[in-house]
Amino acid sequence: MSTNLSWWPFVAVFGAGLVVALVATPLAATLGRKWGLVDRPGARRKHQGIIPRTGGIALFVAFAAAMFFAQWLPVPRQDPKELTRFVGIVLGTAFLFVMGLIDDWKELRPAPQYLAQALSAAIAIACLVFVERVMNPFSDRLLIFPLWVTVLVTLFWIMGMINTFNFLDGVDGLALGVGAIVSAFLALHMLREGQYSVALLPLALLGATLGLLPFNFGPARVFLGSGSWVLGYAIATLGIAAGAKVALVLLVLSIPIADVAWLIMTRLRARQPIGQADRRHLHYRLLDLGLSSRQVVLLYYAYCVLLGVAALLISSRLLKLITLVGLSVGTLVVLAWLAKSTLRKET
Repeated sequence: MSTNLSWWPFVAVFGAGLVVALVATPLAATLGRKWGLVDRPGARRKHQGIIPRTGGIALFVAFAAAMFFAQWLPVPRQDPKELTRFVGIVLGTAFLFVMGLIDDWKELRPAPQYLAQALSAAIAIACLVFVERVMNPFSDRLLIFPLWVTVLVTLFWIMGMINTFNFLDGVDGLALGVGAIVSAFLALHMLREGQYSVALLPLALLGATLGLLPFNFGPARVFLGSGSWVLGYAIATLGIAAGAKVALVLLVLSIPIADVAWLIMTRLRARQPIGQADRRHLHYRLLDLGLSSRQVVLLYYAYCVLLGVAALLISSRLLKLITLVGLSVGTLVVLAWLAKSTLRKET
């Protein structure tokens, strides 16, 4: 960080997200009980008692409050289009938050869910939050996509992140903790590259996730609910907002992403709906092997931190790609082995 730049705005934004989340989460839990937005123990959920699933309210309020607060702070802004992108992140997050609440209330079918996610991606694209160019890791040359490819890649990226975090939200504290880790590494990467004003946004998300995490870490007192959509959208758009830190996000989330890819392939082969809920996720299989929920969550945390450090230290784009592919293939092999082991037990 520049020696002429004060550090207090960054601490203030993080602190704002943290404090608002700490205050808002008990209130959100009370609203969940009052409105009947609660989860009871079932086939996938092994929790005790009735738990409100309105943690997403606290996450959205804390993230939005800290982001708006950040706009008033004396941090130099270099990109004249930054405000437009900020509006896109805010509007898309708000829209998805409302649709997520409706889903919590009415339990929407997959088609309306995916339509809502696609519309949130359209909001981002309209506000210049899109993946327009990437560096070719084999030649280190800049590739600029035509408009239709830009739209498709951005749509796939945002919807993919939303569903990755939605699938992660199956073990207490897993999605929130992983989201906090990704936010921290995004902020560090942006600060290292001198993108100070944009770095305030992942710091806002970091504070919001860490403020909610004590209430969601096992045994959870509140579930994330629609907040998994908000979290996925925030990570996806923040990864684009400062010069497309997509490679960093991909590397840190390589294991959860490979898990989602495996599940999609498995469900398509079985002619089952992609969004169908079951216990074939990696974290559920690890639980079935005898690990406790905390052990599973801490294992995920450790891998994500390790991969985040690698993403910051590895400068070669080709080496990052090789690492990403290797980890993804390794995860798929483990998932295939776990699937066969489960099948043998059932027979």
